[in-house]
Amino acid sequence: MATGLVTALVILLPLLFHLTRHLGAVSDSPRKNEPYEGGVRKTVEDPSDVFNVKFFLVGIIFLIFDVEVLFMFPWAVNLRDLGFFGVAEMFVFIGLLAGGLIYVYRAGILRWI
Repeated sequence: MATGLVTALVILLPLLFHLTRHLGAVSDSPRKNEPYEGGVRKTVEDPSDVFNVKFFLVGIIFLIFDVEVLFMFPWAVNLRDLGFFGVAEMFVFIGLLAGGLIYVYRAGILRWI
């Protein structure tokens, strides 16, 4: 059973890659071939150029508030075993996160202008 699956994958995957390469749409525009399609013109910048720190701050804030999911998933799986204490603990955790988000908003870190 497993040998047939491996054989099918070994045959089908290259075939699918070949088909998508030849049947897919092709765009050879000069804009498409630029290093960064999103509008960034310079790929190598002068070290003395000023870079907006807000990009880094938003990235760090995203990571901080995104990692909360890693703590919420095991809590949701074990919610029945934890009982009322687990629910109260999660409300405290979410309250701390909401307090942090309110602080970030009031500090003006999320304002771009």
